[in-house]
Amino acid sequence: MLIATAFVLMMTVPALALFYGGMSRSKSVLNMIMMSFISAAIVGILYVAVGWSMGFGGDGVLFANPFELFWLDGVTTDTYIYVMFQMTFAIITAALISGAVADRMKFSAWILFVPLWAVIVYFPLAHMVFSCSDSALICTKIGAQDYAGGTAVHINAGVAALVLAILLGKRVGWPRDKMRPHNLTLTMLGAGMLWLGWYGFNVGSIVFGSSFDATDPTSADSLAFLDQFYSETGRTFGNTTLATMAAILGWLVVERVLHGKATSLGAASGIVAGLVAITPAAGAVDLEGAVAIGAIAGAVCAYAVGLKFKFGLDDSLDVVGVHLVGGILGTVLIGVFSTSDGAGGIDGLLYGGGVDSLVDQVLGVLTAVAYSGVLTLIIGLAIKYTLGLRISEDDEVGGIDLSEHGESAYDLHTGVGGGVKSSLVAGTTTTPLTKTTEGAEV
Repeated sequence: MLIATAFVLMMTVPALALFYGGMSRSKSVLNMIMMSFISAAIVGILYVAVGWSMGFGGDGVLFANPFELFWLDGVTTDTYIYVMFQMTFAIITAALISGAVADRMKFSAWILFVPLWAVIVYFPLAHMVFSCSDSALICTKIGAQDYAGGTAVHINAGVAALVLAILLGKRVGWPRDKMRPHNLTLTMLGAGMLWLGWYGFNVGSIVFGSSFDATDPTSADSLAFLDQFYSETGRTFGNTTLATMAAILGWLVVERVLHGKATSLGAASGIVAGLVAITPAAGAVDLEGAVAIGAIAGAVCAYAVGLKFKFGLDDSLDVVGVHLVGGILGTVLIGVFSTSDGAGGIDGLLYGGGVDSLVDQVLGVLTAVAYSGVLTLIIGLAIKYTLGLRISEDDEVGGIDLSEHGESAYDLHTGVGGGVKSSLVAGTTTTPLTKTTEGAEV
């Protein structure tokens, strides 16, 4: 669990920061990275203060008592590892939203949005999905399966991203100007690190039905623990791997058909789409189901990201097309591909289980969409009409890195012939070549 927790934290800093940073324009990359880092700082402390208590502090339909375990009061230190593990889920969920608001959201507005959204939206939804207390809404009352966060993490973040993108409006020049990623090498590196970190995300989410007795390793409970451990970790590790591979292929095939090229950005996006889709289903399906879910998610998400141009939605880095669509697909398809020997013990539609599980999964999705959508809209509107959500047009054109942080990601000073220096600042235009009296080109 220590390794799994470190891996999931790595998924935000630096993996997601690099993935989003590379997809941003050169004048926005630092702001994009900073949004991930500040999310980790704010949400992490909030989680220890009230998040753990709201999520796992007791019973409740929407959330548990925020003050029952305030600042981990009464929580023994041997539980801290699991607290930190769940904390990393909260961190990355908030950070995922930032990709939809790239280039134009005030950093101060983001700093205010993150804690409000974490307390009002994420912590309660995590309780509904993960705590499975006597009355928790999604996992108990509805009975929807979600192994590692298709609803609480990806659908939740995707809906919030959709709401904020609508409230903020389009970037200056979008879609007329081609706002291409400035460094696909960073994006590919970030995607690879996300894939690695996702093993902590999915495999670390195993829930044990019994405990290991170190004083009697051969007891019935100890043997049951080991049997479940090897079975579930093997299943989730294999499913996470195969679904991701299938999603890469699915994305690239659709990309090739629609646009005539199979791109590196498509491969990186396919990785994330497959990981997103298999997250809720990792413990519920077999390898064949994992490949099917990954291939479907890769293909559908590849098509979905292009729809933002049709609907006029400036989702800067395709959070909606990948996380919302991928999260919905992975969660719903549990009702089709799950097997009774999986973690939930339920046969899906293709395995003779009927439509009951499929209905539960759809209801779980609708609940997450409605809860996240309504409350994110309220938070976003409150910030928009008080502090303000968006930087000025001049600041956006000049670059959010400079306006919000007073920095530039790339500041190159190169000596040129004749002792004349040329300074290139990311996000600015260069002047045509001229001649000095010494004949040196500047």
